[in-house]
Amino acid sequence: MKRLLSIELQKIWKNRASRVLTLTYFILLTFIALIASIKFDIGNFKLHFAELGIFNFPYIWHFNTYIAAILKFFLAIVIVSMMANEYSYGTLKQNLIDGMSKKEFVLSKFITVLMFALVSTVFIFIMSMILGLSFSSYTEIGIIFTDLDYLLAYFIKLVGFFSFCLFLGILVKRSAFAIGFLFVWNILEAIIIAVLNYQIFPNNDYDRNFTQFLPLEAMSNLIVEPITRLSVVKSIGNQIGVADSKIYSVDYLAILIVSAWIVIFMLMSYKLLKKRDL
Repeated sequence: MKRLLSIELQKIWKNRASRVLTLTYFILLTFIALIASIKFDIGNFKLHFAELGIFNFPYIWHFNTYIAAILKFFLAIVIVSMMANEYSYGTLKQNLIDGMSKKEFVLSKFITVLMFALVSTVFIFIMSMILGLSFSSYTEIGIIFTDLDYLLAYFIKLVGFFSFCLFLGILVKRSAFAIGFLFVWNILEAIIIAVLNYQIFPNNDYDRNFTQFLPLEAMSNLIVEPITRLSVVKSIGNQIGVADSKIYSVDYLAILIVSAWIVIFMLMSYKLLKKRDL
């Protein structure tokens, strides 16, 4: 397993575009810390984001994982390109000639996916701890380590999304087309959700019984947007008569659904590669 990961990391690091995208991703993650320095001071209107409580424990786990998940597209391009380059440069065929089985090949890609997701999760944990200990109004041990399941949801979300991208890379063979297919699938899911929500089930929540099983929707359900959870936003909502009925805790059913999709994507990747004449 260590040998397989070493081979994949060498391929990624030797590819300039993949190296730049990977470094850009982690650099952008650190920019979350810059939110703490953003201040608006216009006349009587003063706003300091850090003072809104976005870096308070345990809310910071929710906020940082949600924001970081938005940036996952940078690594998605790396994952898709990683697979597309195997076809373009002929390294896939060479690896098979050198004795690597197709099962080992797919496993090496999945290990890389796990590594990217794990490193990103650890990075977010460390950065959140630093920001929280610096700005949080609550630093009791019990509060600090509350809601750590957002990190689990973040990890599963990345693994699920990257597994989908890996499957598309094997299916389409070209990174540009694979990324294009990803956006098309995203639009397709949005259309399905809209039709069910506004046409078939306009007055109830029956649509969610089906749409929660769609791959990208399931990944989206792992971490609900955190902005309306802020006390200042809730206060404004109460003043204008807008009730907040949203559930912000991690949806463990979504974790099971995404985990099932991870298995499906990897099995389909292996079956597709196994049947394909290289």
